[in-house]
Formats: sequence, C-alpha cells, structure tokens
Amino acid sequence: MDKTLSRLLEGVNQEALTASSEYRRALCRTDPLLFAVIYLRHHISNPDTGEITFAEAHEEWADLALKWARPGITRPRDNRHAFIAPRNLGKSTWWYLIFPLWWAAYEYSHFTVAFANSDEQAQKHLKSLTNELNQNELLRLDFEALCKRKNNSKNSPEGDSRGFRRCGNGFTFVAKGIDSQSLGMKIDQRRPDTILLDDIEPDEANYSLYQKAGRLLTLTDAILPLEESANVVLTGTVTMLGSIVHDLVRANKGEDVEWVQEENFQVHHHLPILDNGDGTERSIWPGRDIFALDYLNAHRHTRQYAKNQLNDPKAVDSEYWSASDFTYGTFQCPNTYLSIDGAVTTKKTSDYTGIAVVGVTSEPYRRALVKASYQVKYKGADLRDYVLMVMMKHPEVNCILIETNQGGDMWLEVLHDMPVRILTVHQNVKKEERAARLLALYQAVPTRVMHAEPLPGLEQEMMQFPKGLFDDQIDAVGTAVLRWIKPEEKVRAAMSVRHPR
Repeated sequence: MDKTLSRLLEGVNQEALTASSEYRRALCRTDPLLFAVIYLRHHISNPDTGEITFAEAHEEWADLALKWARPGITRPRDNRHAFIAPRNLGKSTWWYLIFPLWWAAYEYSHFTVAFANSDEQAQKHLKSLTNELNQNELLRLDFEALCKRKNNSKNSPEGDSRGFRRCGNGFTFVAKGIDSQSLGMKIDQRRPDTILLDDIEPDEANYSLYQKAGRLLTLTDAILPLEESANVVLTGTVTMLGSIVHDLVRANKGEDVEWVQEENFQVHHHLPILDNGDGTERSIWPGRDIFALDYLNAHRHTRQYAKNQLNDPKAVDSEYWSASDFTYGTFQCPNTYLSIDGAVTTKKTSDYTGIAVVGVTSEPYRRALVKASYQVKYKGADLRDYVLMVMMKHPEVNCILIETNQGGDMWLEVLHDMPVRILTVHQNVKKEERAARLLALYQAVPTRVMHAEPLPGLEQEMMQFPKGLFDDQIDAVGTAVLRWIKPEEKVRAAMSVRHPR
C-alpha cells in the first residue's frame, strides 16, 4: 500500500466509515487527501489496477489547500501560487476538482472562478465538478446542501448551461475562457475568493511571443484585479520558450522577471526526478508507470523531456542561436566596453535599453568575453545612475559605446561627466545581418565569443531572435563585439600575424 494512503487510513474506524455520514464528514474536515480517497476515489486510482498512490507534490498541494481553509488576516496578493509540474501529474484533477469540491463542501470557499485557455476547456472543469454534484451518491448523501442547486427568483435551478453552478449551501463555481469578459465579476455582491488558472496558454504551434504579451496583459490587468485578496492558483506546463509559464520557471531559478515579482507569485517547480542527497535519485511519483525512474531516464536526453517534464524548453529550431552556441569560461581582457543600445521612451509598449559589459583581447587572437548583460526601462538621470552602478560592479570598464540610431546626441547629454571616454556608433547594417555576423563569431572554431557565466536573459533573447519581442541586449553585445572583431577575420591568420614563423 502507498505509504501516504497507509498513513491516511491509520486509525480510521472502517465500520463507522461505512455506516456514518457524520463520521466521514468529521474525518475529512481537515484532510483533503482523505476527502479524495473517500469521495473521489475514481479520480485518483489507477484505471487498470484500482490502486491509489500519491506523488510527493500531492501532499505539498494538500498542505497548502488546508492552510487556505484556515483563513487569517489576508493581505492583498498574499496567496498567489504557481504550480509548474510535469504533464500527467494530476494538476487539473487536484486543483480544479478535488480541492474546489472540498473547499465548497466545508464552506472554506464561497465563490471560485476557474479560467482556462478557452471556454471549451473551462467548461470541461465545470462539467467534471457538476457530474460529481449530480451523480456521486456518497457525496450527495453526506453533503446534501452542496449538491442541491440554488434556485433563482423564479424557483428554477441556476447555472451549468451558462458556465457556472450555484449550490444550495451558497457556493458558486464559475468557469470561463481567459479572454472572456470578466471585469467586475460579482455574485450577490460577493467577489471571487478563489481564482484558478489552468493551462491558460495554447500549444506552441498556435502561440507566439506577441500573443503571450496580450495574454499576460489580460492576466495582470483583468483577471488578478477581480479580487486582490483572493487565493490564486496558476497551474501549467511550459508550451513555448518565453511563455508565461516559462517566465515563472525562470523566476523560480532566481532570474529577475518583473511581472512575477510585481504580482507576488510564489512558484513551486516540481521536477520528475528528485535527488536523494546521497548520489541516488527517486521519482516524484513511483506509483505511476509513466513516472517510473527507468522510464524517465530512458527519455531524459530528449527535447520533449526537457519541455514537458522539466519545463525547460530548448530552442533547437531557432533561426539563429541555440543552446549549444554558448560557451562559458574566462580570460584576461586588457580592455572592457560598456555597450548601450538605448530606447527613446520608457512606456510599457516601448523597447528596453540593453546594456552589456564586454571584455576584449588580442591574445592569442581577437576574441570577446561577455561579462554581463542587462535590460532596463530607465531614461535621463535614472539611466545615468544605473550606468554608474554597473560601472561600479565592473571597474575594469574603460570605454562606453552608445548606439545613436535612436536618440542621436541625446545620449551624450544624458551620460554627461562619465569617468571614461564615450564613443558613439551609428549602425548602417540591418539588424538581421549584424546578428548573423555575431552568431558566426559564437560558432567559430575556436569560438571568438564566450560568456563569463550563464546569462539567461541575453541567451533567451538570442534563442528567440528574430521572433522575440526584444533584441536590445543582442544589439548591445553586437555593437561591442563587432567593433573589435570582424567575422571574416580568420583565427589562423590572426595568430600567424602575431606569431610569425
């Protein structure tokens, strides 16, 4: 027997469990896992064997669901959680059926709204929930008020066909596609206390970074403001490099993702294979064949595993850079540029300003070391202060390069009284051609451009080029590198000049 199931059933009076509604209700009041075992066994058991097993993540989710059942003083944006997990781990079953039913049964939630990528997908969540309310005999016996429909003023049952279910105990469940109108949603003057977001992005073939920007705006400007103090759950698997869910994964790794910080999401990134700490590994859900350790290891090297299990997509189909083009290391650089690709405005729709710190050397041949890369929306005095801060972190900088295609000589006015000389650069070559020249240097053998350490923001931008939303960091790096190294320069020729026979 699964150890979690064994623990749940320990001390349970089997005779009373069979005979007494009051006993069953009392058992499950503070245990959503036991609620699932008793009332929703058909959703969590193996369809072939009938066996019930739990993933480690399921217990973590249940602990959080229980905390929400004991509300204290909730501050705005206090309980926003994102659960990023491998496919088939049961995210939708637990977060869009089991926990909502448990919250509703004990009146821990009064108004839950669930959003999905489409109305059809959202309706499936509603149908699963209403099927239990209408057909689950044990649930109907023990929670009669929950399973009855609330009648309207004409004494007719409300809901279901219009995307919601109103229950006799006062609970309301609404299901919508994320792009449907939702501003100001209220039921009897009550706003949602729980907001669920399930796979709100389409598959990669039907999605782009431009569509992602619109979907993110819907999330932050329309959905989350429905109730600032609501409990929020966002579940998903990465559909595309640079997607909303990928942003959450990056934030969990410690990267600076502005919207994740602003919206105060706590990210739980579940991996399929876990480290035991002694050199051995274990599966997150050994009770299921698709999570058997041997099966996972057999597919561990594939792109599908990285994307669907690790939620770490690789842009192997990129038109320009791929992950294999990045080489890491360090070497002495007699000179270091601070390169700026500037934006004229700082509006939400404007470009960012890219800043790169690039060291260069001639020994044993011309090459460049990208030490740091930044993306900011500062202008004027704030931008000047930021540049000075970067220079404090990198005191070896002895020259500033500014691309003046946007803003012209304005940049000389902004960056006045710098401690190093400033050189301006006006680009006459198309962006794509400059990127191709820069890529050739990354791919040269031996490489002409290295990164001092992984630079996730820059590297993601490179792998998304030219389809990405931004390319300012690429331009900042390219301005410095291509000023120093010409792609057509052959390494062998450069070495022979410096070391004649």
